[in-house]
Amino acid sequence: MTTPHNPSPEDSLIARYFKPLATDPGAFGLVDDAAVLSSSGDDIVVTTDAVVEGVHYFAEDPPDTIARKALRVNLSDLAAKGATPAGFVLTLALRSKEDGWLRPFADALGEDSREYACPLLGGDTVSTPGPQMISITAFGRVPKGRMVGRTGARPGDRILVTGTIGDAALGLDVLKGGAAAAALADDPAAIDALVSRYRVPQPRNVLAHAVRDHATAAMDVSDGLAGDLAKLCAASAVSATVEVASVPLSAAAASLIARNVVGVETLLAGGDDYEVLCTASPAGVDALIAAGRAAGLAVTAIGTIVAGNERPRFLDGQGRDLVLKRLSYSHF
Repeated sequence: MTTPHNPSPEDSLIARYFKPLATDPGAFGLVDDAAVLSSSGDDIVVTTDAVVEGVHYFAEDPPDTIARKALRVNLSDLAAKGATPAGFVLTLALRSKEDGWLRPFADALGEDSREYACPLLGGDTVSTPGPQMISITAFGRVPKGRMVGRTGARPGDRILVTGTIGDAALGLDVLKGGAAAAALADDPAAIDALVSRYRVPQPRNVLAHAVRDHATAAMDVSDGLAGDLAKLCAASAVSATVEVASVPLSAAAASLIARNVVGVETLLAGGDDYEVLCTASPAGVDALIAAGRAAGLAVTAIGTIVAGNERPRFLDGQGRDLVLKRLSYSHF
């Protein structure tokens, strides 16, 4: 992102909408084609995710929600690594260049960059006939050697998850006019809450320091709790048992399960939760739960890491295996 004396239409677009977001001195006001990110002696954590029209959001979704989702899915990764946000670079493949779309997009992106102390450092813009795509690479800082990876889970560790699981999958079902939409037709508040969970993730950055201090392994739940736990277990060369009745659900999700509108597999494998999934030794569990409580965020123990290389087991209220036909959302 650069701005010469005789700006091109692309440069004018950048100067108008995105230069105000480049508040870090290392961004040089977007007049250079590179930025400097000071490490301050910390390790730099790097993560990248793209959101694509028709895959991660609908073409008719409000542009402010698209902006927030694009940044927040990356902030969620940083939170699960125990990292403090430091900045991001942005690549936009745009079909619409109208102010009516770009202004609310840029304004929301700026609001989130300030709220999470994650300024824009640079990036690129290109034109496309569609679908639109927003790709963000985010950078975070952790003290040297302190990033929480997926490989540290050990038998006896407890499995914890933040917030509630399955709401985003139900929000997507509502937007697609599925069974949840029909069942909640007389409850607009529940519909709004579920759709919001799909469109605007809530990254758990308030828990990043506690994750760094007390978790043995962690990742965020993006493709589905069941599938993401399987990935964590594979990386740590362990297995797990999960008590499905302990998985935290919102009131709307619990109601839909109780009424047999959706099955529990929809919630466990649906994806887009952007909650933190982590493991902790028995001594660390209480500390994580307490840190969540202090931040107004529920942290719930849902199972235990066990020795072995089998897929995680999901047990119903009677201790019987719940066979899941799918574990997660697949991008391919």
